[in-house]
Amino acid sequence: MTGNYDDLETRDPEARIADLAEALPRAIARAKAAPALARLLQEVEPGQVTDHAALAHLPVIRKAELSTAQKEYPPFGGYTTRSPAEFDLIFQSPGPIYEPGRHERDWWRLGRFLHASGIGRGDIVQNCFSYHLTPAGMMFDSGARAVGAAVLPAGTGQTDLQVQAAVDIGSTCYAGTPDFLKVILDRADELGLHLSITRAVVGGGALFPSLRQGYADRGIVTRQCYATADLGNIAYESDALDGMIVDEGVIVEIVRPGTGDPVPDGEVGEIVVTSLNPDYPLIRFATGDLSAVMPGISSCGRTNMRIRGWLGRADQTTKIKGMFVRPEQVAVLIARHPEITRARIIAEREGEMDLMTVQIEAQQGDPNVYAGSVVDTLKLKGRIEIVPPGSLPNDGKVIEDRRSYD
Repeated sequence: MTGNYDDLETRDPEARIADLAEALPRAIARAKAAPALARLLQEVEPGQVTDHAALAHLPVIRKAELSTAQKEYPPFGGYTTRSPAEFDLIFQSPGPIYEPGRHERDWWRLGRFLHASGIGRGDIVQNCFSYHLTPAGMMFDSGARAVGAAVLPAGTGQTDLQVQAAVDIGSTCYAGTPDFLKVILDRADELGLHLSITRAVVGGGALFPSLRQGYADRGIVTRQCYATADLGNIAYESDALDGMIVDEGVIVEIVRPGTGDPVPDGEVGEIVVTSLNPDYPLIRFATGDLSAVMPGISSCGRTNMRIRGWLGRADQTTKIKGMFVRPEQVAVLIARHPEITRARIIAEREGEMDLMTVQIEAQQGDPNVYAGSVVDTLKLKGRIEIVPPGSLPNDGKVIEDRRSYD
């Protein structure tokens, strides 16, 4: 599609900062209308949270906390500003975790992604995300309707029926996981049938370069987004293919795993998202996924922050010598010593025994200086190595398990 979805995505960066200074206090104030968030933010004055720096001082909410709260205060744990009956939709994701939904306003904001992917009026979207209990089907359904496209609510599986439907109604676009489209295409080939699909919008799994190229070889342009059931659309690709552009309805931070501390731009860390959704205003919600901020703006003209996409999981909790070592323990070790820039725990095997090595980025120093802190914070003894600042890999890992489980 030509043109922008709206004026928000091409704002001057300074205008976006000014708009954020107004939007953030409103979001915090709305969040305090949700019982669980009111307790979490009781000491926070909304008018003082006007930028990323102020936001970084607020506590991080983790999925496990949401799950626990939902057991105590079903179904949404006190994190919504509406009662369950005031929502149009209620979903159950594995866990179980319950998520709300509404029909109005393209509630999950997938329309911006579909527009950037060239989908709009005249298109028929074969939506192969599940409509059963989990929200992905409705998320993409809502986005397709927001751009004026027709929808075949195909759901998952039933490959032969999927192929026949695509042929009979002339589906022009596929929505679903990256790999299921190949299943449909291969079956169509076996049946000698031609599909009219020329665009694919995917999520919920890795879009490997070889798979994207395979679709391109068949004349299908494939674009991916990063979205979750809790937050809706977080970031998406445009035809520029130069990273993933952060959606206008969320604020994204990249923090050091196990903490809420932002990392420098370019460094890999955990994605933390603040949603501006007034019905479900999650504040600093940790996704558990890794990414990094990219410099500059997209060549497509959209001016919001870009991230590198999904780079793995932040939850690196590892059992060593029968004890769990967690990323937040590594963060405590770093905090005890201001001269440490980064640290990394490596788990290996030596004979039939676990071996833990603690690599510490610091200017010259005696490893023995850190021995007591290592035992205090990690509850284990290990070998300590001092390495030069900037020498540890920029992959977001603070715990690396090198043991073979074959």
